[in-house]
Amino acid sequence: MKKYLLDTNAVIDALNKGFKFPNNEYLISVITEIELFSHSNLTLQDRENLKSAISQFQSIELTSSIKEETIQIRQISRIKLPDSIIIATAINKNAILVTADKQLINSQIVKTILLDELK
Repeated sequence: MKKYLLDTNAVIDALNKGFKFPNNEYLISVITEIELFSHSNLTLQDRENLKSAISQFQSIELTSSIKEETIQIRQISRIKLPDSIIIATAINKNAILVTADKQLINSQIVKTILLDELK
């Protein structure tokens, strides 16, 4: 069974497409949760649907090792802080990053795939 960390855009894309996740281990960063739930136009029903949808994923909190990895990523790249934390989380958890963000795909810091490539 493979381990994948889902970027915020991958979660949104999966929800919009009604994507069925193959049998693997799926993680999300606490940063992804913050990004998903911080939209001001979310209704109470949207929040409940989102909670239900992401409950199948293991949420990864910030740790000192993720913090240190984030600092290293920020020192060598121009990647924004939230994305750097997500990359650091994938590295820390030895997970493949699922994203549609071209900057992250092209960064070559962590192995990345698109949502449609999940098997």
